[in-house]
Amino acid sequence: MNNQRAQEIAVSPVMVDVTYNGTPIYIQNVDEKNETARIYPLDQPENEQSVPLSSLVESSQMLAMEDIKMICPLPE
Repeated sequence: MNNQRAQEIAVSPVMVDVTYNGTPIYIQNVDEKNETARIYPLDQPENEQSVPLSSLVESSQMLAMEDIKMICPLPE
């Protein structure tokens, strides 16, 4: 995920589906300089951590990848 999109999500009043290692998370804030985000799992708000922005995945991105796989299946 890029810096700008992570910041948009962090300040948005609308909950956006974002995952870290497959776990749904909440983005608390973004550190542009270090390209990291302070996050916590939705079901474990006490488990805060800083992670690289590149490791965050917005669910719409995951759906897009699934769509691509359906449109362009890999040869067997």
